[in-house]
Amino acid sequence: MDFTYNGYRKMIYSLREHGYRICTYRNWQCEEQCVILRHDIDNSIEKALQLAEIEKEEDVISTYFVMVTSDFYNVFSKKNEELLRGILSYGHNIGLHFDEMRYSDIFTPEDANNRIINEAELLEKVIGEEVKEVSMHRPSKMILDADLKISGEGEKQLTNSYSLLYFKEFKYISDSRRRWREPVDEIISNKLYPKLHILTHAFWYNDIEKDLRSSVLEFLNSGNRQRYETLLDNISNLSSIVKMEEIY
Repeated sequence: MDFTYNGYRKMIYSLREHGYRICTYRNWQCEEQCVILRHDIDNSIEKALQLAEIEKEEDVISTYFVMVTSDFYNVFSKKNEELLRGILSYGHNIGLHFDEMRYSDIFTPEDANNRIINEAELLEKVIGEEVKEVSMHRPSKMILDADLKISGEGEKQLTNSYSLLYFKEFKYISDSRRRWREPVDEIISNKLYPKLHILTHAFWYNDIEKDLRSSVLEFLNSGNRQRYETLLDNISNLSSIVKMEEIY
C-alpha cells in the first residue's frame, strides 16, 4: 500500500471487498468481521481534515485522536477549532490523544487516569461534544500493562484504544514512521483475522507518493509559511518587511 490518498481509498475498497464492516469503537460489538479505523493527529490538523473529507466521500466513519498538549498545534485557536469541527461535520468521532511524557507527576495508573479525564474535559470545551475515546502517545510499559479502565465523576468513561481488548481480540496494524510493520494489504486480503484495528497518520498521506524525508521536509518548510500567514493578521503591511516568496 502506498502513502497516497488513492492508496488509502484502495485500502477501504479492499476492506469492503473482503467482507470487513468499517466500524468505530462505539458500534463494532455485534459484528463478526469488522475493522476500526483510527487516526492519531501528532502534527497537523489540516492534514487530518483532508483525510476526513476523503473518508466522508467513501461513506466511512472513523476516529481522530487530538492532543491538547501538542507543540505543533493549539486546539484552542479559532482556526484549529474550526478544523476540528470540520472533522466532526463529516460524521467522524474525535477522541483524546494523550501524551503522558508531558507530565512529571504520573507515577501510577490512577495518576494517568486523572490527567486523561482532565484533558478530555478540556477537549470537550473546544469541540462542543463529549469525548468518549482516548489513544496513548508514546505510552510507557506501566500504562500498557495497566490496561487502564478510564473513568471520571459520575458515569463518565473513556474507551482506551490501547486496552488489551483492542490488542488481543483485534489484529492491530500501524503505519507509524511511514512504515507498515506488517503487510496490511495481505492481512486484509487473506482474512486471517476477523477483527482489525488499523492506525494511520494523516501526516504521511498526499496526492502523490512522497518518501519519508520529503514528507518531513515539506512539513518543516510549511511551518514558516504558516507563521507568515499568522503574522499577516498581527503586523500591518507585513509584505513591506518580508515577502512571502522569501519564505522557504
